[in-house]
Amino acid sequence: MPKKSKSSAEKAKIVHKKKSRNHPLLNKTLGLVFLILALVLLIVPLHLPYGKQINKNPIVISKSLLLLQTGENVPVRILIPSASIDLPIVKASVVGGYWELSENSASYGLGSGIPGQNGNTVIFAHARTGLFYNLKDVKVKDIVYVFSKSKWFRYRVNKITAVYPNDTTVIQPTKNQTLTLYTCTGFDDEKRLIVTAVPQN
Repeated sequence: MPKKSKSSAEKAKIVHKKKSRNHPLLNKTLGLVFLILALVLLIVPLHLPYGKQINKNPIVISKSLLLLQTGENVPVRILIPSASIDLPIVKASVVGGYWELSENSASYGLGSGIPGQNGNTVIFAHARTGLFYNLKDVKVKDIVYVFSKSKWFRYRVNKITAVYPNDTTVIQPTKNQTLTLYTCTGFDDEKRLIVTAVPQN
């Protein structure tokens, strides 16, 4: 059976498709559109509030905290059994209005309270695996142990909250013995997870 010959209209459509596929101006236009989209995706987030780099340092501290003196019960280790946290603690000096943040241990904010004495003992660390990543799993009533070179102190968690880095109220001196732990939390680490605890006999 002889093959049917294609109509002139069908032939015109095929020729038009081939021309469209190989049209250099169309290819350049599509390439330019994709390039512009890629640039928009790279540049725009940097100018949006959630895309901006924020200060990853701990909460800026009040100068009044520096007036407090350290003593022999400065913390050297923290243990939170319920969250599998067991870390050495190093002293954190103040640089540029912020406590320095250790890369491989917890930090004790020099100038904050001392375990066993009235005041707010502040300990913090990065929200990384092996550091304070598991602090998010701590619950109210969990037990926290803080060790100095000669003694150990037992605390019970009484409050968990999240604040913005410029909220210094959470680390202000307190009349009673308080332990404040904190680390980064939230989208792009925009907030600080605050865990407070009180002495437990």
